[in-house]
Amino acid sequence: MALGRSSRVSLLIGTAHFLSHFYMLCLPPMFLAWQVAFGVPYWQLGLAAALMSTMTGILQTPVGFMVDKHGARRFLIGGTLLMSLSVTAMGFATEFWQILCLALLSGVGNSVIHPADYAILSGSVDQDRMGRSFAFHTFNGNLGFAAAPPVIAGLMVAVGWRGALIVVGLLGVPTVMAILLQSRILNDQVRAEPKHAGPQLSGRALLLTKPMLLFFAFFMLSAMATAGIQSWLITVLHTVNGLQIAIASSALTGYMAGATSGTLVGGWVADTLKRHILTFAVVLTTISAALLLLVALAPLPDLAVIVAMFLAGLTLGASRTPRDVMVRDAAPPGQIGKVFGFISAGLPLGGALTPVPFGFLIDRGHPELVLVLIAAILLLSLFCGGSAQSAARSAATAPIPAE
Repeated sequence: MALGRSSRVSLLIGTAHFLSHFYMLCLPPMFLAWQVAFGVPYWQLGLAAALMSTMTGILQTPVGFMVDKHGARRFLIGGTLLMSLSVTAMGFATEFWQILCLALLSGVGNSVIHPADYAILSGSVDQDRMGRSFAFHTFNGNLGFAAAPPVIAGLMVAVGWRGALIVVGLLGVPTVMAILLQSRILNDQVRAEPKHAGPQLSGRALLLTKPMLLFFAFFMLSAMATAGIQSWLITVLHTVNGLQIAIASSALTGYMAGATSGTLVGGWVADTLKRHILTFAVVLTTISAALLLLVALAPLPDLAVIVAMFLAGLTLGASRTPRDVMVRDAAPPGQIGKVFGFISAGLPLGGALTPVPFGFLIDRGHPELVLVLIAAILLLSLFCGGSAQSAARSAATAPIPAE
């Protein structure tokens, strides 16, 4: 059966998002091979991944401005192609400084994905399928993260590290070709009609409004909680709950599986309960926080811990699509690129903030507090999300003075 227009758009954009996340995690499996090939210290190996992530986070907002001004399709095509060719070129590197330069270029290409993707989805997908489309977008990104380590490891065994990078890098070329061939179905976001729009904030002034800053904090706090779980759950369950490493690892795997599948559930509910989307996000995130507290404070059997972490991931993952839809609804017409570029920059920032402090907390002999603090961070994120939506609704009904 032929796919509908909205499904084809979601598949094209989702594939680009998959590659974006896949390329972000295809470098760490290379570290040991690069250490042998180039003889560089481990901190320089980590610098390759750091450069890619940092460049992505820094450029997302300015790229969002350009997406809003010039249209998203050309940036999506160019950014995906730049990511692909940069990773491919790493397979031909003869010095490690070349790897670093190419990682930086790949980060430049990657910075395009979030602002361009959301602008195109908002303009191309039927309104009654927007939640499911956003959910599929997030699902593909998570799938890219999950697929990168085993795929790269398998390719390195089969064709070596150079061949692995060339193979996965060239995967982006057919994706770019598909986007070019199907570009007629990729519409840009709807722009406000000047005669009906009235005076509106734009540019930097828009991003510094109360709703946008609160949404930024909402995203950042969510990422802080997620990074804390991914970094330290195994250690906490082993040291505090006495779980064997294999069981603790299974609990983390259960959490990740739940979070990934939960995004699809959240998309369906976001389309079904449009008027109650905030309530849905609040209930699910609260349940996730409660489950984390249960694991942290109650003596549970091994299987119960794994099930509880799966449910915590499922509920938290299901709350992510409503979060994205709330931001989309709060963005003024024609300014979705800069809004998502700015707000999604909170994700890498939040992911960088918690691993070190939580590690310090464990070093000080208080690993039992890690999951408690993560639950508190999730509840604080709810306060920011609810306040952001309330402020956005107030701003939408209040007159905005012309600059």
